[in-house]
Amino acid sequence: MDGTLVDSEKLWDVSLSKLYETYDAEMGRETRTALVGASAEETMVTVYTELGLDLDPAAMAESIRWLHAHTAELFDEGLPWCDGAFELLESLVAEGTPMALVTNTNRALADRALESIGRHYFSFTVCGDEVPRGKPAPDPYLRAAELLALDPSDCLAVEDSVTGSAAAERAGCAVLVVPNDVPVPGGLRRRHVESLADLAPADLRRIHAEITRELGERTA
Repeated sequence: MDGTLVDSEKLWDVSLSKLYETYDAEMGRETRTALVGASAEETMVTVYTELGLDLDPAAMAESIRWLHAHTAELFDEGLPWCDGAFELLESLVAEGTPMALVTNTNRALADRALESIGRHYFSFTVCGDEVPRGKPAPDPYLRAAELLALDPSDCLAVEDSVTGSAAAERAGCAVLVVPNDVPVPGGLRRRHVESLADLAPADLRRIHAEITRELGERTA
């Protein structure tokens, strides 16, 4: 969701910067890079470590609540679409393509985002706090495939982060990677595009077929 459908990563930047300000500190560039696609728990461990704070579970949980509440307020002001995302979703829905939203964001905040994006695009949604392990573990994508009644190999995941791409790949999905501030390495199950702009459902089917064929050739 963040960075693939809507350009919400910049809103997370605002919230994280505000959190650092409460400690009279500034978030390091390398830290922000490491946080792209991370779960809330992983994020707070990284933040507390950089700030030199004790990794107290109760304190980190309170910081997570603050971060989500502040970000939710920003979400309510409206989320800007990533280039081409709205048009592609509209085309996929018109064709009747089943889709699941898979995000490391927790359910409460994801629901706020869906009020802006539109719930009707997705048959199912899977959030980071609804699976045993969030991305980069495969659990979110395995759950999404289960809900869609599909084998993961029949699914094409759209991702923009190292964390998300790893999760989809480990689940057995083909992965379409769109750019973000943090480059995502290539891989046998991955295809990179400049953006979702001008992509049609037929392009997604072609990309999935190409990845599947190449995987078959490698294992033959």
